Amino acid sequence: MKIFVALALFACLGSLAQAVDNEYCQNTVITACSSSAFSGNSICNARFAGIDHIEPEIQSYINANLAKSYDYLLLATHFNSYQKNRPGFQKLYQGLSDRSFEDSIALIKQVTRRGGIVDFNTRHESSGSVSTKRGTLEVDELHSLALALDTEKQLATGATHVHSRATHATDAERDPELAHYFEENFLGKQAESVRKLSGYANDLAKLMKVPDPSLSVYLFDEYLQKQ
Repeated sequence: MKIFVALALFACLGSLAQAVDNEYCQNTVITACSSSAFSGNSICNARFAGIDHIEPEIQSYINANLAKSYDYLLLATHFNSYQKNRPGFQKLYQGLSDRSFEDSIALIKQVTRRGGIVDFNTRHESSGSVSTKRGTLEVDELHSLALALDTEKQLATGATHVHSRATHATDAERDPELAHYFEENFLGKQAESVRKLSGYANDLAKLMKVPDPSLSVYLFDEYLQKQ
């Protein structure tokens, strides 16, 4: 009889201890997530893995995409003027501008989904950052393609840098989820864009090896309109 009583008492004490532990955990979470205690160091956020270390690199890449989107928009406007009147080139650069802007919005959503904050008042420069310096954009058709190709290579290199940073960092700084995101949404797309523009530049350069290349440029612009 005493054995059964002891077992029952032990079970009750175990249940009580578990209840106290559960209450302690619950109170800890409530305190940590309360409005008065919530801060960047709170446990109630979506930050994990290497987001703290990779976030500045992504911020830099967002800024680069926004800057390049504006550059492409200026190119599109340049070729849409009545003096140039190149609707095919205008279509090409307007599409690249829209894509870079949409990539920026997608990256902002990705950073905030992971608990980050995008601050456009800060600038982060590293060895893999994309240059946002702007040169002259009032160029001819062939030079505009060369300029666009350089820009796409810069963006491809920037995406590769972020992917490498997320993949080959130390255990504390590694972030497989962000590496997968960049691999799925940027690396292949940027490689395809570089390939397409390099083909355009080489094709137009060959077509312009004639005494009067105006007809060649006109036909190439017609080709771009159909793409």
